[in-house]
Amino acid sequence: MQRRRGQKARIWKTAKVTDKRGNEVLVADGDGPHEVRAAFIPQRSSKAEVPGQQQINIVRMLVDPALSDVTLWSRVEFDGRQWDIVSPPAYHHGSRRTRHWGIDIRERP
Repeated sequence: MQRRRGQKARIWKTAKVTDKRGNEVLVADGDGPHEVRAAFIPQRSSKAEVPGQQQINIVRMLVDPALSDVTLWSRVEFDGRQWDIVSPPAYHHGSRRTRHWGIDIRERP
């Protein structure tokens, strides 16, 4: 589906916080989630055949270029499941109609 009229997803952006030891760390921002519309393209998956094996499901998410502050520590909720961001978001600059962010996400076990 198209990213403008695509499927709904919720994204928790990244924020810097100070932990108990005084270190600045990146975490998924508690102010979210932010509702976006995105296109989802399946990339690869590995189905678990034996109980106890890990199932890996990776999907590429195409989002409007107005999105910002999304890094590897952000979180995504799509299709009723939680997803982690696998690779840094890649900006694809094309014409006004085709520019987008490409984000690979992995389903959480």
